[in-house]
Order: sequence, then structure tokens, then C-alpha cells
Amino acid sequence: QVQLAESGGGLVQPGGSLRLSCAASGRIFGSNTMAWYRQAPGKQREFVARISSRGTSNYADSVKGRFTISRDNVKNTVSLQMNSLKPEDTAVYYCQHAQRDTIYWGQGTQVTVSS
Repeated sequence: QVQLAESGGGLVQPGGSLRLSCAASGRIFGSNTMAWYRQAPGKQREFVARISSRGTSNYADSVKGRFTISRDNVKNTVSLQMNSLKPEDTAVYYCQHAQRDTIYWGQGTQVTVSS
């Protein structure tokens, strides 16, 4: 089992920045992928960004150039630096950890972009 704990959400004005973090604990294997998803009210959960244990990353088109995902394999953490935030980025952000065909989810952290 893997447990995930997110932190860093909050309220920010349009154009502002936030940094989300997620710490993984438990039985973690060296080869894994960590990702961020988000779910806005009334919408389905959607992919935001992903990074492999080797550091390969990819992003949703809607966040390219504004968000940066990074990870620390020693601490088993993943972060999402979010810049130039827009009201449409408002959502609950979920951390995901995937290893050996098993997916784990965090509880989510609220990000609200509003003036």
C-alpha cells in the first residue's frame, strides 16, 4: 500500500502562483510514475501533469508553459509549481502514484483562483 498526502492548495488571485506538494509513503518501488490530476465542480477529473521516476514529464495542453512538475526520488515527493494561474484552474487537485499496475490517489487539495 502507498499513502499520499498533498499540501499547498489555497486561494490565489489570477496571475498568481501556487506550489503543490505530495509526499508518498509505504511500499514504494523504484520504478513508478507520479502525477497530478484535477477536478472542477461539475466536471470529470482530468490529467494535469505526469513525471516518471526517470524524470520524463508531460503536461496537459491547458497548463503547458505555466505549470512545472518535479520530483525527489529520495524523499518520494512530487511537486507542481503553478504560475500564471487562471480562474479556470480552480479545482481540487489530486496526487496520483502508479506502480506495478496499481494506482493510488491522495485526498486532494483545493486550489481557487479568484479576485
